[in-house]
Amino acid sequence: MLEFPQDLSKARIMISNDDSIHSEGIRVLEQAALAITPHVWVVAPETQQSAAGHSLTIHSPLRIKKYDERHVSVYGTPTDSVLIGVQKIMADARPDIILSGVNHGQNTADDVTYSGTIAAAIEATLMGIPAIAFSQDHDETSQGPVDFSLAKKMLPDLLQRFAGLKWERNVVMNVNLPLPKAGVTPEYRVVPQGHYSVEKQDMIDCTDPRGRPYYWIGPPPLRDTLDMTRDIGVLHAGHVTITPLSLNLTHYPTLETLQGKFTQEAAA
Repeated sequence: MLEFPQDLSKARIMISNDDSIHSEGIRVLEQAALAITPHVWVVAPETQQSAAGHSLTIHSPLRIKKYDERHVSVYGTPTDSVLIGVQKIMADARPDIILSGVNHGQNTADDVTYSGTIAAAIEATLMGIPAIAFSQDHDETSQGPVDFSLAKKMLPDLLQRFAGLKWERNVVMNVNLPLPKAGVTPEYRVVPQGHYSVEKQDMIDCTDPRGRPYYWIGPPPLRDTLDMTRDIGVLHAGHVTITPLSLNLTHYPTLETLQGKFTQEAAA
């Protein structure tokens, strides 16, 4: 079992993300962590790594940049950052918790398979460290800054609510914070992951200055914001979503079906 420390004031927390060590979201998460414990380290990518997924750098060297003893960037992916953070930067003081985020934009439904934010939390979970990924919903058509006002207000309380909780070793926590919504007081809602169809993913045709074609992947497909039984709809309604994600991807009903078909000896 993974166990969130009961006394967070003594917990060692490592923070990472995929938006880079220079992002506003990681500063918001660091301040929330510092509100409950002084033992906070930040180890995150030096550059933007959104949609990097759970990728690992194995064909080029990994370099770091030390800003101070508790702020280190990695010229690599979120997964690289967590590995280096745990095995090198905090080798003598292994973190009790790893937090990832706060991501600039939601990570609901099938976003979780692409997300570098969630990948950092996944890597922590694989290393036996309880982890939570945090994401802040944002108007993807807006050119303005991400509104982290709710995150700043709610994160210290949210972290305290996890104190003492236990969950299975193959589970990572995914938390999404809503945009402020007029007339809505945000509530914590524990909900399952939703889904959307990538068949409607935009692929934009473009031409470079030399007349050669190239393509640009457009924004995510429209999500079903009316389904209040899943993370997408609940987040859109203005509430905080908490979703436990399993790292064991086995689908057991299909496993049983296949076992019924493949228990006989293979044909010669």
